[in-house]
Amino acid sequence: MGNSSETVSFVLAAYGNVGALKYMYFSIILFWYVSICVANTVLIVVIHVDRRLHEPMYILLSNLCLNEINGSTSMYPLLLSQMFSDSHEVTLPWCFLQMCCMYTTASAEFCSLAAMAYDRYISICHPLHYNVIMKTERVFILILLVWMYSFLIFIFSFSFIFSLKFCGNVVNNVYCDHQLIIRLSCSVSVHSFISDIFFLLLSIFIPFTLISVSYMKILAVCRKTSTENKQKAVTTCTPQIVSVSNLFVGCIFHAIDSSVLVAQVPGEVRVILSIYLLICQPMLTPFIYQEVAAVNAELLI
Repeated sequence: MGNSSETVSFVLAAYGNVGALKYMYFSIILFWYVSICVANTVLIVVIHVDRRLHEPMYILLSNLCLNEINGSTSMYPLLLSQMFSDSHEVTLPWCFLQMCCMYTTASAEFCSLAAMAYDRYISICHPLHYNVIMKTERVFILILLVWMYSFLIFIFSFSFIFSLKFCGNVVNNVYCDHQLIIRLSCSVSVHSFISDIFFLLLSIFIPFTLISVSYMKILAVCRKTSTENKQKAVTTCTPQIVSVSNLFVGCIFHAIDSSVLVAQVPGEVRVILSIYLLICQPMLTPFIYQEVAAVNAELLI
């Protein structure tokens, strides 16, 4: 490919030739995608139906489940369609749309967990002011800000990709990985490095800092309270800590996939590492929060 005018699509080369196994892969992927959507939707419906769960924490949890569905939808339909494709081509607009959805939901995941950590901080450290600070209207505004913030981060970080001229069109992955796409450009500028740092700083480092500060303050307060209050704090905070920990495991896997170490990893393993977060996190969220959703609303106050 000589220039951008000739590059109208990208080829996702990681699919290879699955042959007769495509029916098995299709069934497994479809089952997992449907399971993710059902599990998260059920939790959202339970929160909506049970008035005892109409609390800020559960509203934020519903948003987190919705984000899991959005993130999965940005990946799995493409995987399913590519199972029966011979060329494994994706047009530029669809590729850019997938990148937008994936990186927006990734940022929204960390920001949503930061909002939930702040909610727990107010609930445990300032219980008398909880109902004033975490009003329902403010929670919905907070959710709106999370999505606007996440979308703007993507625009400011990766919008330069839209104007790149490409001298190749083979992406060695099962989805439109922005780093691999940038490497296909005719001239890789400093924008690539700066955009990655900018995205990591705003979508991961800042939310993680807020989460860490919230839980350190919660820990400091819990050390001075009764055993019963400590148990309540553990019950509501543990799922969020597990979620954040799993996100960082996925980030480590993604970093390995993007590094020079990838040459030493088998192709199948590399694919799994690159989409680990979209395999485990969307299913992990509804299950680890089941117990929290079953806790009496008075535990949140």
